[in-house]
Amino acid sequence: MKFTPLALLSIFGVLSSKQFITHAEDVRVPAASVSHSDVIMTEDQLASMEGTSEKFEFQAEVNRLMDIVINSLYKNKEIFLRELISNASDALDKIRFKSIEDKDALAGEKNLEVRISFDRESRTVTIADTGVGMTKTELIENLGTVAKSGTTNFMEQLGGESSTSGDDLSMIGQFGVGFYSIYLVSDRVTVASKSNDDPDQHVWTSMADGSFVVGKDPRGNTLGRGTEITMYLKDDASEFLDDYKLESMVKKYSEFITFPIYLRKTVAETVLAEGEEEEYEDGEEEDDLDDLDEGEEDDEEEEVVGDKYKVGDVEVPVGEGGYDPDEDSPHDPSIKTEVFKFEWVRANDNVAIWSREKEEVTDDEYKEFYTNLSKDGTTSENWIHFKAEGEVEFKGIMYIPDEAPHDMWDRYYDKEAKIRLYVRKVLISDEFDDLVPQYLNFIRGVIDSDDLPLNVNRESLQQSKILKVMGKKIVRKALEMLRKMATQDKDFEEDEEDKDEKGEVKKAPYIRFWEQFGKSMKLGVIEDSSNRSKLIKLLRYRTSTTGEDSWRSLEDYVADMKEWQQHIYYIAGADIETVSKSAFCEKLHKKGLEILYLVDPIDEYAMQQITEFDGKRLMSVTKEGLKFGDEDEDLVAGREKAYNKKFQPLTRFLKQTYDKNVNKVVVSQRVEDSPVVIVTGQWGNSANMERIMRAQAFSDSNKNSYLNAQKTMEINPRHPLITKLLEMVLEDERSQAAKDAAMMLYDTASLISGFQIEEIEDFNTRMLRVLKDNMGVESFDLEEEIEPEEEEEDEEDEEDEEENAFDIDDLEGVGSEL
Repeated sequence: MKFTPLALLSIFGVLSSKQFITHAEDVRVPAASVSHSDVIMTEDQLASMEGTSEKFEFQAEVNRLMDIVINSLYKNKEIFLRELISNASDALDKIRFKSIEDKDALAGEKNLEVRISFDRESRTVTIADTGVGMTKTELIENLGTVAKSGTTNFMEQLGGESSTSGDDLSMIGQFGVGFYSIYLVSDRVTVASKSNDDPDQHVWTSMADGSFVVGKDPRGNTLGRGTEITMYLKDDASEFLDDYKLESMVKKYSEFITFPIYLRKTVAETVLAEGEEEEYEDGEEEDDLDDLDEGEEDDEEEEVVGDKYKVGDVEVPVGEGGYDPDEDSPHDPSIKTEVFKFEWVRANDNVAIWSREKEEVTDDEYKEFYTNLSKDGTTSENWIHFKAEGEVEFKGIMYIPDEAPHDMWDRYYDKEAKIRLYVRKVLISDEFDDLVPQYLNFIRGVIDSDDLPLNVNRESLQQSKILKVMGKKIVRKALEMLRKMATQDKDFEEDEEDKDEKGEVKKAPYIRFWEQFGKSMKLGVIEDSSNRSKLIKLLRYRTSTTGEDSWRSLEDYVADMKEWQQHIYYIAGADIETVSKSAFCEKLHKKGLEILYLVDPIDEYAMQQITEFDGKRLMSVTKEGLKFGDEDEDLVAGREKAYNKKFQPLTRFLKQTYDKNVNKVVVSQRVEDSPVVIVTGQWGNSANMERIMRAQAFSDSNKNSYLNAQKTMEINPRHPLITKLLEMVLEDERSQAAKDAAMMLYDTASLISGFQIEEIEDFNTRMLRVLKDNMGVESFDLEEEIEPEEEEEDEEDEEDEEENAFDIDDLEGVGSEL
């Protein structure tokens, strides 16, 4: 077997042509005083060697090299079929291109196709094409030389002859090693090929043992034109002797190959038992069945004669105990039999619509393509068909499913986007994690390119840089599709007659998407800093003006802000009912300010990444520093000074009473109707975030203690309870009643502010003490247990029991009668 130096260099990764292997005795270790430049040979010294040096070619152990190519290059045995179909597609493309100039090129066989068949008895799988074929010389050169690509040579020849050949052809093979993947599943291979340039058909045979045999085919010219590859499978490759397995492999890897791929399948058919049918060769059974349809079936008329059901000359009893004929079946099942025959069925009937211009593809074609692509019964009404240009060019179609999978969030980081990567319509992989970020794992589609830098096994890309460039473009297109959907919602009008599968009136397209995949957009805001500004515009929220009826974007919020409003306000909580009635919102409701309701657990995580939008700072109504913008600053400052002076004894008393439970106590500017609330600092967890952290299964309170909320109690100086408590403190701040009232306020503030009560025992004791005073209970000492009275049997009850009693003699009398 012949190996070119280039092939060996490519296999063993020798990259530099200026590296030399010297004899051990010529190697000298330079002394410490010798500089690096003194050791390196100069160009003149290298030139002087040319006259005295000898040139040798690399040598390789053929068997070992073949073992490396066959067993170490590919991860998956199924790849052999993809490689052989790709080679067949290239051969068909070559003859198609030649036929443009040579009208007689297709004279031997006009149909351009691939056919796959198998034989269980002989344990063979055969792949035949009607492509360009190979001469004897080409068989020796192409199959006998590892890493020699006939496709590459063909393209180079055309490149010198025609400037447009690269646009007209889409060749797949480029490394010249794909053919040898055939030995992953077979121990002997026979290749028969007939070319228009050779009058004879030749056969190439090898067992991958370092040698091969080429000779004239004793069967003569059976192909007309093309190549037929027969594989004798190994013992562990029996799974490929199954038409379902082969069909699934074709659909997975070569579904969109331009040329038709036919698979010889076994088909069961029910026929009349009388006159047993013979086994037919391929194609013969169709003629006989046609004869049966035209002749015999017309003669055998069915009718009911008396109590007999008659089919032709056969009579069967009708009615009870006999045969009751089925009107939908013209013959009696008892005289039918099942026979098996072979049919050629096309396995790649799906069309690569992404290779066409999007103006040429109808909506029905897009929907049908998605159905074939997803194969899970889901539908899609939103897609983008695009072509990316630049450093790497590719075409693609991406879809958004109408509904999210039921387990969408069960294992979020283990789910991958179902985007298939094709090179010239041949599947390379559907497991590229780097193509799209995790938050877009619901996207489905195909990406196809003609010039991706593949590894030799064509199962992965060589450069991560290319993946990053592709990933950025794909994400940009996906966000462009979502942005377009969101823009179209502005002109959407609900139609009461247009309802979905659940019988509900269809909502706007983007709202339907948001209700299914909105959580993904929020995760994108957290994870994707480079596209965060685009993702923020795609967020939707319930607000104080919409309630649970509709959604609002931040753009809509800003557009409807009051002239004097400087901030975007939001509140986070468990549900809409809770946050809408929160004490924190009282003053904002009074001023008519809109509030975003963050009721999804992930909302507050995402909001931490959004400091402002359109120049407006986002402000939580549950945290310190709340401002409105319509106040008279001088008036506010004057009132605050007066209130602080008046309630200074109460705020000092409350801080001493609460101790470490609160950071400070101040007079509030935000509370309207409630006596007190507890707000948190600008940094650290809010009450809602503490609730979420506590609910996590693996939460560690010790590790998160530094994030605990810094609580500040704000009192309402206008509330009667606060003014009364001030009087109690001024009268006697050491009284138990004042302390209990203060703690009751703290407990109330904690609950309405979303915090949990930490010291349950103290809370219980305090509540019981307040109830005791209010109810006038003198002591909590328990009373003596009650002694039950002895009850005397009532004489009337005894008489009733005697009347209802059964006499055994009466029962015996009844038994004798029975």
